[in-house]
Amino acid sequence: MGRTNPTYRDALRAIEERWADFQRALRRRDQPRFKTLFEYARTHADASGLLNHQNPLLPALFSIDLEQEARLDAHEERLDALEEAITAQADPVSEPDEQVE
Repeated sequence: MGRTNPTYRDALRAIEERWADFQRALRRRDQPRFKTLFEYARTHADASGLLNHQNPLLPALFSIDLEQEARLDAHEERLDALEEAITAQADPVSEPDEQVE
């Protein structure tokens, strides 16, 4: 007996195929970004498949949001570290004040 419902990965592949004309119409610089968004969706395909949502595009979009949020967090951490390094360079630790007796 065959499955009555396609797997989430099958549904995601079908969504990507439906959007293929859109991808081809994008500027060349944006086409790799388009592919990356679907990679993000595939990253969370196991969780999305467990959700078994009627509209597979919604879990895909949420998965993309999760990956982009993770990237933002990583960039913010890196920026904080760079700012701390710059501050440390600009404001070196000063010598302790000499005590006058």
